[in-house]
Amino acid sequence: MVVRVKLNVTGMTCAACSARVEKVTSQIQGVHNVEVNLLAGTLSMDVEDSTLVQQAIERIKKAGYGASVPGEKSEKKVTMPNDLSQMKSRLIFSATFLIVLMYFTMGHMIGLPLPAWYMGTKNALVAVLTQFLLTIPVVLLNHSYYTKGIRNLLRRSPNMDSLIAVGSGAALVYGVISMYRMAYALGHGQLAVVEHYRHSLYFESAAMIVTLITLGKFLETRAKRKTGDAINALMDLRPKTATIIRDDQEVTIPVDQVCVGDVVVVRSGDSIPVDGTILSGRCAVDQSAITGESVPVEKNAGDKVVAATINTDGFVKIRADKVGEDTTFSQIIRLVSESGGSKAPIARLADKVAGVFVPVIMAIALLSFVIWYLLGNGVEFAMNIAISVLVISCPCALGLATPVAIMVGTGRGAHMGVLFKNASALENLHKIDTVVLDKTGTLTTGLPQVTDILPTGSREQLLKIAASLEKGSQHPFAKAIQKAAESIQLTDPDAFEVLPGQGISGIINGVKYFAGNEKLMHTIGITVDAHTELTTAGKTVLYFASQQGEYIGAIAVSDVLREDSVAAVESMERMGLKVIMLTGDNQRTARVIAQNAGISHVISDVLPADKAHHVQALKEQGKTVLMVGDGINDAPALACAHVGMAIGAGTDVAMESADVVLMHNALTRVSDAIALSKATMRNIRQNLFWAFFYNCLGVPVAAGVLYPALGILLSPMLGAAAMSCSSVFVVGNALRLRYWNSKHQQVVQNEPIKEIKTMETVIFVNGMMCPHCQARVESVCKAVAGVEDAVVDLKAKTVTVKGNASLESLHAVIKDAGYEVVE
Repeated sequence: MVVRVKLNVTGMTCAACSARVEKVTSQIQGVHNVEVNLLAGTLSMDVEDSTLVQQAIERIKKAGYGASVPGEKSEKKVTMPNDLSQMKSRLIFSATFLIVLMYFTMGHMIGLPLPAWYMGTKNALVAVLTQFLLTIPVVLLNHSYYTKGIRNLLRRSPNMDSLIAVGSGAALVYGVISMYRMAYALGHGQLAVVEHYRHSLYFESAAMIVTLITLGKFLETRAKRKTGDAINALMDLRPKTATIIRDDQEVTIPVDQVCVGDVVVVRSGDSIPVDGTILSGRCAVDQSAITGESVPVEKNAGDKVVAATINTDGFVKIRADKVGEDTTFSQIIRLVSESGGSKAPIARLADKVAGVFVPVIMAIALLSFVIWYLLGNGVEFAMNIAISVLVISCPCALGLATPVAIMVGTGRGAHMGVLFKNASALENLHKIDTVVLDKTGTLTTGLPQVTDILPTGSREQLLKIAASLEKGSQHPFAKAIQKAAESIQLTDPDAFEVLPGQGISGIINGVKYFAGNEKLMHTIGITVDAHTELTTAGKTVLYFASQQGEYIGAIAVSDVLREDSVAAVESMERMGLKVIMLTGDNQRTARVIAQNAGISHVISDVLPADKAHHVQALKEQGKTVLMVGDGINDAPALACAHVGMAIGAGTDVAMESADVVLMHNALTRVSDAIALSKATMRNIRQNLFWAFFYNCLGVPVAAGVLYPALGILLSPMLGAAAMSCSSVFVVGNALRLRYWNSKHQQVVQNEPIKEIKTMETVIFVNGMMCPHCQARVESVCKAVAGVEDAVVDLKAKTVTVKGNASLESLHAVIKDAGYEVVE
């Protein structure tokens, strides 16, 4: 059986490293679909046998990198492979020595005074030793570039460290050789030779190169740490403890010790620690961490709650249904982590280039050295060219171009309540040109409602008989009728029977009644009005009659559109997408619902098993299809589409089959997800363009192609600075996605945007005595719809409420909390 395995890989510094790790692992027979994430320092692969995992680890270690099986799953926060504080210390000490070195080597150029013992040809050896002794600490502080670079070079898998090691090492070795030449010349009175080499040392270049590279790595690492902020922020929301009831006592324990079936106590202000069902009590739950909804949702006994949401008001006891790794919250973290660590198809080109990048650059550097030397420009000039070529090239920018944008994009999606299961889904979504929407539960609420009651006599009598008869049925229409008769005393039916294709029957108080369609009424000999005005409006009419031939009346039921369905369809069409409604309803009903939603393309009378065939037909027409659904019968179509998207209220099967999961039930999130995909892919293309453009421009300039015509020559120090800036630019550009917002949410209707003024209301409250009272009043006020913020001033005995909530609602919740409102 093929299993997906993830490994932590250390020691990778550039795209060449990740390409090397991927190559050696892919060569193992039985290992497939290897993906290395340079940013996260991880490797994912499919293995046919678990024993291949250890073989892969050994191969990676043999290639010069560290590898291990992760000790933790989703509990592990996103961290960078380099220790930032250690790098900062190294940078400070390196810069200190470099500044002193630059004072001695270049201070005279800007008029700085130099000590007499340093100046002059006779003191040349003293000056050289001073430079050498100031360079050695910088080299030792950054020795990892040399040890890793040379080791990888000897293993014939050179990387960025190899370029730095060879470039700065060549400058250092040349400086040492020059120092010996000077010492020899000084002892033999060859002062002209001494003077020549005194001005041709490269110690400052060697020190400057590694210091600038370290500066670039420090800025890059600090920026890369922010790419995991979304996951780390989610991790911080996870409750650490839970209060449970054991032996009739409340006990606070670590959340990891909560078991399925435990009764958990959650008070106002507490974070809910598990997925569960409310046994008793009521509360208002802030679900923004999971769904993105900003308004708390009312929950009562029997309702489901999920971990990491916050009880803003109320007291409840919850039965733990899912704990630990099984909670929705833990699954979200796992999905976001895996998605950010996966590889998008667009990264393949960069990976191919990175695999040969370093050897090609080293060949160009060697060729440049030979050409300029043969042209008679001397060893110093040719070496200056070769070092510049080595240090200006930047394989890091190529390797980071895609993964940083993917990680930030998926993190931003998670913040919005849009979960991408992998990078391919994020990439493919931007190509979509056709959106297929399932009707029930996607465009509509999936909860039918009674819209019309048409009795022949008493309205209450019709509802009582209809709801009593429907008590034996589990059909959604039956539940809608029972909900409409909540205030009426019902009777359990006897001899309940389902009449396939027609309706139901049952005995109530000794009388047999029938409920069903027009065909059933004809069967029992009753002629009824077809109510075409209702069916034309997309409603389903249910007829009720007794066995004695008495027609009681009819009830119309309809599955209503979601509140945001019209706005969602308009948003998609503004993006140039073709929107299609797919439903099993008859054509007449389907067209009415589609028309109400603003959809012009309808596929009706579709059997559940045939939904995937219709999606496949659209693909064969050359369409790039996004399928949005929520039910079990949507799963094959979700899997068949180029991208499958499951809506938040959907079934586990639908979510498992989908590539993208909307945690919020808002259909407008579909266009938001597509817009985010487009923004992420645009960011990736910008990064890749910069990475290729920078290297294609920088390497030839460093090689001296502009020198013969324009006299432009790049020093190694400028090359090192440019290389560092290139990586920082790529990471910084990707971080812009953290502040991305969908433009499609700004205008819902084709109407002018009206200015909405936020009011501040000051309410005087008696009875507030302590910080607990303050927190209580603030909490109940914030739970009122329309309230943005509420701040209590204990001394002034006031609460200042910001928002557009009604004053009556605010007064009511404050009084219910046990305090007095001063009118």
